[in-house]
Amino acid sequence: MNKLAINGGKPVRTKPFPGWPIFDEREIKAVTEVVKSGKWGRLAGNKVKEFEDQFAAYHDAKYAVCVTNGTAALEISLKAAGVGPGDEVIVPPYTFIATASTVLLNNAIPVFVDIEPDTCTLDPAKTEAAITARTKAIVPVWIGGGFPDIDRIMDIAGAHKLKVIADCAQAHGAEWNGKKAGAFADLTCFSFQASKNMSAGEGGIIVSNDENLLGRCYSYHNIGRLKGAGWYDHHLLGWNNRMTEFQAAILLVQLERLNEQTEKRAGNAQYLDEKLSRLSGISPIIRDARETRRSYHIYMFKYDTREFNGATRQRFIEALTAEGIPCSPGYPKPIYKNHAFLNLNRQSCPLGCRFYNGQMDYRKVKCPVAERACEEIVFFPQSGLLGARDDMDDIIRAVEKIQAGKNEL
Repeated sequence: MNKLAINGGKPVRTKPFPGWPIFDEREIKAVTEVVKSGKWGRLAGNKVKEFEDQFAAYHDAKYAVCVTNGTAALEISLKAAGVGPGDEVIVPPYTFIATASTVLLNNAIPVFVDIEPDTCTLDPAKTEAAITARTKAIVPVWIGGGFPDIDRIMDIAGAHKLKVIADCAQAHGAEWNGKKAGAFADLTCFSFQASKNMSAGEGGIIVSNDENLLGRCYSYHNIGRLKGAGWYDHHLLGWNNRMTEFQAAILLVQLERLNEQTEKRAGNAQYLDEKLSRLSGISPIIRDARETRRSYHIYMFKYDTREFNGATRQRFIEALTAEGIPCSPGYPKPIYKNHAFLNLNRQSCPLGCRFYNGQMDYRKVKCPVAERACEEIVFFPQSGLLGARDDMDDIIRAVEKIQAGKNEL
């Protein structure tokens, strides 16, 4: 048996996986054109508008507005949907903090609802059970680029007259029954942060098929202006969250690559699913049959310490990294265990808001499925899925090697 690399043995691989971001002369040319035009902001140029139109159409939506980042997209969308003091918003706890912190920033109350164990996405049954007279919206997350059960979530929202704000920060190009991710929710938010499957370093976009809602988003992102109104004609109290022409120019090129890269990731992920699921102690995240294309911002599997001689997940990750396979533990704890939530002043807004007559103490919140996921899940980055088939075989060989050498851990 080969000695594990973590203990001084020869690693499975030493060559790197594909890096990120991927770019070529097209991005350089696009940015150069913006520089030479002298039109660097969206109010002067046309690149942002061009990208909004193309990205919305690609994601089966009619309207879009680009913003500074995915967090701003969520904050603006919640505001546009009417979320405010005294309102509750249902969110999952296994995701990036912005899914919930933007609710607080709108002076509303995030209500954490547990995830489904097989998909790590919002549990529809528990979502419906958590709805109260104060509930205003639901924010499902496409974790790792995978769909929640959006059919049930939209049915539940419709029955209770709730808005759905989709957090699709990781779901560029994903499809459900042949429809893209932008086709379902009232407002859908994407991110173009440095690690995302489409990147401009930072940036975000909101897409929708509701012209009025999207119009409010436009106004909030453009310091309260309405489309077509005067530059000093402010109708709402908004932010300056406008995207630059430089970012839009890069993203127009990135969008050209999205289909090919998404298919590449999906093919490699399905190959990993097939091979890794045969190994004891490794359980890839389940993909719903209605999910006709997953974007795979992250490849995720569960690690069972009992099948690796009791070695912790951290020890497994260290061993896998030593074999030349980049990986991480993902989200180390549910959002509600972050200090920003544990230390909230319950005497002031939003928890102590005079419009809110509920009780919320995040120190007492328990979502056992999410907490278990924080202990079991292993992440592979999306850029690794852009490798060749022999790169995927190296991942498989490395896990097999660690499984065979589990007594060394």
